Amino acid sequence: MPSYSNNYSKWDHLEVSDDSDIEGHPNVDKKSLIRWKQRDIHEKRELRKRRIAEFEAEIKSNAVLLPRLRDIAQNLELNGPLYYSSLVERLKTQGSPDAPTNLPNQPTYDQMIESLLVKVSREVKDKGITGGDELGPALLKELKSHIDQLSKRNGEAQKSLEFEKKEQAKHITSDDLKEGWSNTYIPPKPEPAPVPVVKPKVKAPETTIEVLNAPSTSSSAAKPENTESDDKANSDDDDGDDDDDDELPTMTPPLIEFSKIPYKGFEQSYEFLKRDRNVLVPGATDALLLQAFNAESGGDKKYAKQCVHQGLLIQYCEKLGRDGVSLFFKRMVAGDPRALDVFIKDVEDTYAVVAKRAKVSKEEQENQAGVEQIQLVAENPDTVISFDVPDGPPPENLVLEGPGTEDLDIEEVRKSLQTRWEIFINFDEKFKKALISNDLEKVNKVLGKMPVAEAEQLVGLLQVAGILNFAEGGIRDETGKQTEVAPAV
Repeated sequence: MPSYSNNYSKWDHLEVSDDSDIEGHPNVDKKSLIRWKQRDIHEKRELRKRRIAEFEAEIKSNAVLLPRLRDIAQNLELNGPLYYSSLVERLKTQGSPDAPTNLPNQPTYDQMIESLLVKVSREVKDKGITGGDELGPALLKELKSHIDQLSKRNGEAQKSLEFEKKEQAKHITSDDLKEGWSNTYIPPKPEPAPVPVVKPKVKAPETTIEVLNAPSTSSSAAKPENTESDDKANSDDDDGDDDDDDELPTMTPPLIEFSKIPYKGFEQSYEFLKRDRNVLVPGATDALLLQAFNAESGGDKKYAKQCVHQGLLIQYCEKLGRDGVSLFFKRMVAGDPRALDVFIKDVEDTYAVVAKRAKVSKEEQENQAGVEQIQLVAENPDTVISFDVPDGPPPENLVLEGPGTEDLDIEEVRKSLQTRWEIFINFDEKFKKALISNDLEKVNKVLGKMPVAEAEQLVGLLQVAGILNFAEGGIRDETGKQTEVAPAV
């Protein structure tokens, strides 16, 4: 059976500064921390932009200057000091207005070359060489030395530019947002009914469908609502891999109605799709297969097989292309034995996989029952447990603002913020991900998979770092054992 997965790794580079949910030390004003974080992000971003612009301008200028200086060195070697003097005079009196940019007071390329040639002449003169046979080689040597220095600097600028652009690419900012494409789905006109094919014993299967339709709809009508309410609980046990925190596909009202169509009810499914195309959306097949898993886990095998049937029906229609709906149902309603056998076999095989996975999941749940676990529980129903996760180390230029900060030692505050950050970054990646989500259920899920001693140590570190916030309560395992935790200071 084909599988589908989404890659959300690109969101790891999202850099948000304006609406950050920043939590810091309880003794430091939260608004000040937000302003520090925003200002730090914007200042670094602007500084990186300026550096990139400067390196690009420098490289562009060197691309013009280096070839010209090499030509001058070659002509100097052939024609001697007289050529050198005449070139300096021409650049000074008849220089070209071409410049790297249009900024005011920007030196032209000729002015930069003339300045360098004058500097080379002065350096040779300072060495006591003013004429004779030594003047030409001395000028050439000094000029080549400057050309080598400029080439080396140009290479360093190239590396620096690549580094800055690489750093810039690590973050997604508002400057990267571009108008893409948008698509609004307009339901097409209803397709004509499939052309009936006359074949022997047509009435028998039609009569069977009519007889099975009413009882199957009524018998399974109450079940989907129950299984839908258990989607979150069952889906958490369906997969213990790293992807269990991803957003699960949801059953929309049209999908719920579509899933109630009985097994092999091709005519009813076709009529439904002609009325409502809202089930032909990305993720519909995954949502129906998840609904099948939940129904199978709840013991409703009939409804589970219906969901698998309807999910694969949507998948086949999508794979057949633009006219996939019409092509699929023409074959199914006409009773094409080859097409029908392939589809039904796929449904049966997929259902067998779903049933096996539901059975394994149920056994795993039973095996885990009674195992001692550390869980964060609020004793008072009105208490909300939350997690204040630091965004990073304290800024280099830490400033304390707001009422109550007058008597604070800035170095002590910096030390506290740094300790808080170091505790957080040393947590396991799964645990950090759960804390960032600020979802108590996800944090308890990670804690429940740890040994009791290790989980207790982690909770203690959360208290020390001021990440764990609640008014009252403590830690308890599934057997009801209660361990009091002092509130964070």
